[in-house]
Amino acid sequence: MGSSSHRKCVMIIAGETSGDQHGARLVRAMKRSDPSLVFCGIGGEALKAAGVNIIVDAATLSVVGITEVFARIPALFRGLSLAKKTLARVRPHLLILIDFPDFNLHVALKANTLGIPVLYYISPQIWAWRPGRVKKIGKRVDHVAVILPFEEEFYRQHQIPVTFVGHPLIDHRLPPPDGVGPAEDAVSITALGLLPGSRNREVVQHLTIMLESARLIQRRAGEMKIIVSKAPSVAPNLISDILQKNVGTMKVELSNEPIYEMLSRCRMVLAASGTVTLQATLSLTPMVIIYRVSPLSFRLAKAMVRVRYAGLANLIAGREVVPELLQDDATPEKIAAEAYGLLCDPLRLDRMRREMHAVKKKLGTPGAAERVARIAQNMINSFGKT
Repeated sequence: MGSSSHRKCVMIIAGETSGDQHGARLVRAMKRSDPSLVFCGIGGEALKAAGVNIIVDAATLSVVGITEVFARIPALFRGLSLAKKTLARVRPHLLILIDFPDFNLHVALKANTLGIPVLYYISPQIWAWRPGRVKKIGKRVDHVAVILPFEEEFYRQHQIPVTFVGHPLIDHRLPPPDGVGPAEDAVSITALGLLPGSRNREVVQHLTIMLESARLIQRRAGEMKIIVSKAPSVAPNLISDILQKNVGTMKVELSNEPIYEMLSRCRMVLAASGTVTLQATLSLTPMVIIYRVSPLSFRLAKAMVRVRYAGLANLIAGREVVPELLQDDATPEKIAAEAYGLLCDPLRLDRMRREMHAVKKKLGTPGAAERVARIAQNMINSFGKT
C-alpha cells in the first residue's frame, strides 16, 4: 500500500521549536540522499524552509506544564484531526514523529491502522516520567532513534527497535576551544547571560526573577553587562515589555543572535531548564539552571517524575554537574547566592567546565541527521514489501 504517485511522500510532525530545527536538518539529509521525496506535516519556520508543506503551524500547539495544556485543548484537537485526515488522504510511505509525545502517539495509532510505518526521532522522556507509555511506543512505533546515550538501553530492555544516533546539537554548535583550563580572575566577567526559555510562558515565569537575581549579583560582584537571549519562538514584544518594567539602572542588552554566539560572550548564564542548558554545556559555559511552572503543575510533575535532575547535563553525567534551583528554590536571593559563589571560586568553575567536557564526549559524534536519514530511507524502501 502506498500513494499512487511515483514520488514518495513522508509526513513529519514536530511540535516544539527545537524539534522543528532538528526535523529540518533531517529533511535536508533525506533530500540529499533522495531528491524525489516530498514532505508534509506539522512544524514551524525551520521545517517550512526545508521544503515541508506545513498543514498545521506548531506554534498553535505548543504548551508547557501540565495544567497549562487545558487552554490549548481546542487547537490540539483541531491539529490532531487534521493530522489524521492527512494521513488517510496522502498515505505517506513513512511517518516521522519528533518528541511531542501526547499528540504524536495518537497520530501513530492512526498510522498503524493505515499500515504506515512510524519512525520516532528524539523520543519522549518516558524514562523520566509516565514510563507506562513505553508499551504504547512498543505497539505503535516501528523504530526509535534516540539522542541521549542512556535511552538506548532503556528501549532495548523493552524489546523496542532502537538506534542511538548521537545528539543533533553536536552538529550545530560553535566548537568551543578544547582548553578547559582554570578561569581568569574570579569576578572579572565578560557578561552574565539570561536564558529565560523558548516559550512565552517560560519567559513570563523566569525573566523577572532572573533580572532581580542579576541585580543582586551586580551588587556583590560590581557592574557587568547583562545579555538577555530572545528565542525566535518568543513573542516579539514580550521580553522588551518585561525589561522596561524591571531593568531600572542596569545595563541590559537584548540579543537575537544565534545562541552559541551569545554564549561565547558570557562568563556565566542563568538558564531555564531545557535544550539551551545542553547548548551551554557544549560551549562549556558555566551556568545555574532554574525552572518554575504553576504550583499545580509542579506538584503533579513531582509526583510523576522518576529522575533526580531536571538539567540534561546532570542527567547524562548521573550527578549534579550544574546547580539546579527549581520552583520555590528559584528565588532571586538563592539564584544570586549560587551564581556569585561560583564566580568567586575559579576551581569550582574549572571543575564544572571539565565535567561539561566529559558530558559532551558522551553525546556521540556529528552526523545525527544523516544517521536518522539512513534509518528512514531503509524504512521507506521496505514499505509495501512485507
